[in-house]
Parts: sequence; C-alpha cells; structure tokens
Amino acid sequence: MPLEVRPLAGRADRRRFIGLPARVHTDHANWIPPIYMDEHRYFDPRRNHSFRESETVMALAWRDRKPVGRIMGIIQRRYNEQTGRRDARFANLETFEEREVVLALLGFVERWARSRGMDRVVGPLSFSDQEPEGFMVEGFNEEPVLASYQNLPWMVEFLESAGYAKELDYVHYLVPIPEEPPPLYVKVSQRLLRQREFRLLEFTSTKQLRPWIRQVFELMNATYRQIYAYTELSREDMDALVRQYLPVLDPRFVKMVANSKDELVSFIIGMPNMNEGLRRCRGHVLPFGVFHIKAAMKRTKQLDLYLGAIREDCRGKGLDVLMGAAMLKSARAAGFERIDSHHEMETNLKVRAEMERAGGVVFKRFRVYQKPLG
Repeated sequence: MPLEVRPLAGRADRRRFIGLPARVHTDHANWIPPIYMDEHRYFDPRRNHSFRESETVMALAWRDRKPVGRIMGIIQRRYNEQTGRRDARFANLETFEEREVVLALLGFVERWARSRGMDRVVGPLSFSDQEPEGFMVEGFNEEPVLASYQNLPWMVEFLESAGYAKELDYVHYLVPIPEEPPPLYVKVSQRLLRQREFRLLEFTSTKQLRPWIRQVFELMNATYRQIYAYTELSREDMDALVRQYLPVLDPRFVKMVANSKDELVSFIIGMPNMNEGLRRCRGHVLPFGVFHIKAAMKRTKQLDLYLGAIREDCRGKGLDVLMGAAMLKSARAAGFERIDSHHEMETNLKVRAEMERAGGVVFKRFRVYQKPLG
C-alpha cells in the first residue's frame, strides 16, 4: 500500500502519535513506556508553553489507514536567536523497522525546515536539553533511563543512509557505589567543611528542599550557557519544572552547596531508577500505577543522575568531590549498588575525569546528528 505522511489533524491523531511507540516496541525487551500523563501534557500546545516559543509540526506516516511512524519538527526560535544559528530539529522519531518510513518522515521535516529558511536539521533534539537527546549508538543491551531515547540499532543505520552525520556524542558512565566513599573524597570534604567558606546542604523532606529549588534553575541559566542545545529558562519554564519535578524528587538524593552568603553555588540531583514500576503499570500512573512506581524505586539497586552544576567562580575548589562523597554515602545507605550518570557531553572532560576517578566506565553512548539542507 502507498505511504503517506500527514500533519496531525486533531486530538485523535495526537492520541495515535502518543500511543505509537508502545506498538513499535512490543518486542523490545528493555523498553520502558513513558509516563502517559506527562506525554499528553507535553504534546498539547495548550498546556506546554514551549509550543508558543517555537515553530512546530507533528506528523504521522500512514499506510493502509494505519499509523506506521511519527516525527516532530521544531524550530527553537529563542535558541537560534541566542546562537545565531538557523537550525531546525527533528524529535520523537519512531517507526517500525522500515527504511522507507524513516526516510519519508525525515524528508517531510527537511522540506518543512527548508520552506522556513533553515540551514540544517539536527536531532533527535526536542525543545530543550531537559528532554531526551540523541539516538543510542552503543549499549543497546543496557537498561535505559526514562529521559533518553530507546531506539534499536537499525534506526541509526537508516538515519545515516539519509545523509545525517555526527554532531555531538553524549556518554553514560556506570559508577559502582563503594562501601565507603574513597579516602580522597573524605579528605577533601573534611578540608572544605573546616574552612567554613562553603556548607553542604542535605535534605530529608520536600519542605526543606522547596526554598532552594528556584535557585537551582537560576544556577542552570548561569552555568549551562555553553552546553549544547541549552536554552535559557524563563520564569514560566522554571515554574513548570518546579510543578513537574518537585513532587517526585527524593530529597535524600539532592545535594547542594551554599557559600557564606547563603547563595547556591552547586547542586547535583539523582533519582532512584523506576523502570520496573513503569513497565508494570505500562506508563499509566493513575489510579494505581503510582504504587508500582514507588515500590520499584524502593527495590532498585540503581540511582540515576539527572542534573548538576557548579558556579564558574567556584570550580576547581572541590565542590564536586564534596557533593559526590555525600551522594555516594546516601546511595549506599539506601542500598544502591550503582549509578547511571545519564548524559555527559563527550567534550566535558572535567566531568568525565571525575566520573572515571570514582571508578566509572562508559557503557552507553548517544549521538545527535545533523544534515545541511543545501
């Protein structure tokens, strides 16, 4: 049957768009479903303000009146203005193992981007670096984390056959959690705390964490400007992130450092891996899925890192070691055995050196691609 790619036409198509990956990954043993409540909010232009700041198109590929693939095209105007680029992005590309469908969807976004004067298409990349970035190119047999793409090897082959080449790689480190923090970590931490220039902030409740959370996003704006694809957070962005993430953060795995003026100068955030719970509830949190997720987070042996930053004038003073020692201690006390570092830019040699000093090894790699439009 002929293949046709069409933009979404109404709510029913949006539901098909959201539901397609579950069909695509039926036989994918490691696949974890998304949290569908979040998916419906994310892909609804009325509820996700990122649509107002970007030009977007969402499309389904159809064959025999059935959706067989999906893609999203994004022109992130704020990022292009900040960087002087003329990039469009593709995101949320999902298909069955059919080269024809992948090429048709990419071609759809390329034509759309060219008609709007863009020079390149990059991806997979969403509205910001707070969403999944890059297709997996190494580590296909490893457990995924929620905020990453879960493609199979053939997707990379099809993408490269369409003329896409490497833009940037991210690596994931697997870090074993020792019985005790390394002696160097303990020594540096004790020295820093004796000097009283900085104090370590640890939390046992969301109430304790709440007064500091906005400073986390302000510090991200101050320190993430050089990170690939980072778009500065607006006040509205910050409010949305607070509402989305504060209720699910486990305060034990949020470590911060403040200076003598009570200014936040560094932080690191981890979350217990929830894969088992998401599989059991199939991504449906309500009404009872939340209990599966909470139970999985208690049973898991893996802590997933998500965010971290150190203010530029405080780098090289050992704050990474101070927070790392505290995180390792809390993780071991909770029964964790390993840490997934999540995305680290391959060019971020300082962070990579710290991961390797803690015994971490690269076990997954993700790649953002680019293609000039001519």
